[in-house]
Amino acid sequence: MARPPDEPPPMESHSDLSGSAHDVVQAGNVFGGVHFHQETASARSTAPRQLPNEIGGFVNRLHEVRALDAVLSRRRGGASRATGVYLITGTAGVGKTSLALHWAHGVRERFPGGQLYINLRGYDPGEPVTAEQSLEHFLRALGVAPSAVPARLEDRSALFRSLLADQRTLVVLDNAATVSQVRPLLPGNPDCLVLVTSRHRFSGLVARDGAHRLVLDVFSEQDAVRLLHTVTSQYRALSDSDADLAELARLCARLPLALRIAAERASSRPLMPLDELITDLRDESALWGALTAEEDDESDAVRTVFAWSYRALPEEAARLFRLLGLHPGPEFGLSAAASLAGTTTLMARRQLDVLTGAHVLEQAAYGRFQFHDLLRIYAAHQASQYEDEETRGSALDRVLHHYLLTLAGAIACIAPLDRPVPLPEPLPHVVVREFTERTDALRWFAEEQANLVAAVRTAAAKGRHEVAWRIAALLRSVYVSRNPFQEWISVSTTGLASASAIGDQRGQAEMRDSLGKAYLQSQRLSEAEPHHREALRLRRESADRYGEGIAVNALGLIEWRRRNLGGAEERFEEGREIFRGLADTRWEALLLSNLGMTRFDGLRLDAATEDLTAAVRLCQEAGDRAYEGNALFYLSMTQREQGDPDTALSTLRQALDISRTDRLTAWGAFWLLELARIQRALGEPGQALVSCQESALAQRQIGDRNREAAAYDCTGETYRDLGRFDEAAEFHRMAVATYRAGDDRWALAHALVNLALALADAGDSEQAAAHAAEASAALSGFDDARATAQRRRIEGLAR
Repeated sequence: MARPPDEPPPMESHSDLSGSAHDVVQAGNVFGGVHFHQETASARSTAPRQLPNEIGGFVNRLHEVRALDAVLSRRRGGASRATGVYLITGTAGVGKTSLALHWAHGVRERFPGGQLYINLRGYDPGEPVTAEQSLEHFLRALGVAPSAVPARLEDRSALFRSLLADQRTLVVLDNAATVSQVRPLLPGNPDCLVLVTSRHRFSGLVARDGAHRLVLDVFSEQDAVRLLHTVTSQYRALSDSDADLAELARLCARLPLALRIAAERASSRPLMPLDELITDLRDESALWGALTAEEDDESDAVRTVFAWSYRALPEEAARLFRLLGLHPGPEFGLSAAASLAGTTTLMARRQLDVLTGAHVLEQAAYGRFQFHDLLRIYAAHQASQYEDEETRGSALDRVLHHYLLTLAGAIACIAPLDRPVPLPEPLPHVVVREFTERTDALRWFAEEQANLVAAVRTAAAKGRHEVAWRIAALLRSVYVSRNPFQEWISVSTTGLASASAIGDQRGQAEMRDSLGKAYLQSQRLSEAEPHHREALRLRRESADRYGEGIAVNALGLIEWRRRNLGGAEERFEEGREIFRGLADTRWEALLLSNLGMTRFDGLRLDAATEDLTAAVRLCQEAGDRAYEGNALFYLSMTQREQGDPDTALSTLRQALDISRTDRLTAWGAFWLLELARIQRALGEPGQALVSCQESALAQRQIGDRNREAAAYDCTGETYRDLGRFDEAAEFHRMAVATYRAGDDRWALAHALVNLALALADAGDSEQAAAHAAEASAALSGFDDARATAQRRRIEGLAR
């Protein structure tokens, strides 16, 4: 079935078809030599180039670079082709990321499939990046539309491997803390190479996955001095002795992170003798030693250099540094930084330039900034020490309101037909980005998604419950078309707890609705139902008729998916009356569409035609093209079953035109199966096979196994039309195997009926009887007219 009208349509859902030879359904010579073709255009016009800029002035590590170069030499020679994983491990601040990026930039031309990069943030004080999130990031970079990213981790991983199966791609996984962050991101293609950086040794990755390990140590004294000299020589008017540089290197524990910060400090004071800087740093070291009982010389040295550099910052830059330690997420933009500081973007930009110049902050991309995880912890510590509770609270409130209000503006651009979430009055000195183009809003959301999730968690943890549930409610408008179920459920659960903590009934209803949608769309109907029932109770208690109609529709969809068609019809009729009373044309159209599809399933074709025709008209009045297409799709199915395939073809082509124009590929790929059924009815089985193949390829790329199975089942029916019963049975078997792995009992029953009929036509009466018996058992749980018709099709086959 097509996705029902219970949520906004997919956004940016465009992808072209691709595949290798095993993806092609062989039609053979059908009515004059009709052969299948295969789209070969890539879903992306260029290979991804995600590597961040490498640190300037990279020196030394010649031995390590040679070791990495040797990996490529062995791979070109045919050796070590069973593994494509290299682990760079070492202590914090030892330069793992610098080495990985330096080497990766040097060899990137050897990977024409592109370079993928993600910071897994395994050691940040916040939440690490999960494998699911990493795969979404990579799949989108590889051309998969957001709405086409599969929901389950294993499906995302399988799609990722499929896309890289014939590519030579370099994948850099930075700052991994656990093997579970890494293993699903391994391409499986030995022509790809994966670089992993971590503080852990990951023995399991070495033993099980054949990873090579390179242990990175601190610099030798000679290399540390060379780094200091390289970075400072262009800026200092004084001649620094090797002895002074060696002492400075010792105080930095010869760690590259500390060395670079110290070198920047020395460069920014070109007339100050180096021994005075060293004395200053030695005093800082003594002070730090008096404040800590730790015996880790390297950790002490790093923190000492941090403190030494921090105290040299101008006051405004130091204040921004401290406040940035309160930012809820790992990376931030200019507007968020200005909101934290309560200043203008112009002033914030100047201070950010100071912080990046001092190497206590990194510019991840244009307009995007991040801390090294150790510096982020240090900044937060400084904020707790030197900013009072009121100042910290005000800064946090400003940045949370920045995300809330900017997200609200983005959602108004992305999903303008959604009911707005009530917003608080904006706080003073909060910078809010504004959007006029949907593409800009989507780009901002992609950049800030991790921060928005972190904002919900931080707001809830800090008692800002009114902000927590509102951000969570706004996120629902994007989640419904992308299905990041794990994140969606987690964020909504946090939002519900916050709304409950302050007794906000509207917030509780919004969060119940969000959780219900997440469970409904992930086929967890028993978990979806209580949330929607509670949402309905809350809406009625607060006399929210609009919200009541949404809850009633959701409960109808649950009944529809359970194939309780009578119960679904009652709910949809109730919802339709609510929205008719509210004069809400769009939602009345959606309820009419749901009524139409329910009556179609119940073989009440005349009533379905009436509902769906009216739904199309109302969608056009409301300007909702996506659900106009969905209503046209169901209308074409009804017209075909009424014996009018020519009219059905004209109607479906209107739907397919909408899917192409509005880039609704996920829906359009499924609608192609109705095109195949119409082509069969018109006596064009060869063209029907082409439509089935295009649908199957698209569903495989999307990762929707159930809809891929539907394409196989339709292919089998087409081969039966051609009298090629053995081939028909093979495709029905593929569909049955997929459906058995899921919980769609109706689709399984339908595929079993088709398999039994194909086997009977092929002369295998024993197997036909066995599958007919299984189909009868599967159909026993359904009592609607279509189920009865299916049982009649296999009467006499089952023993």
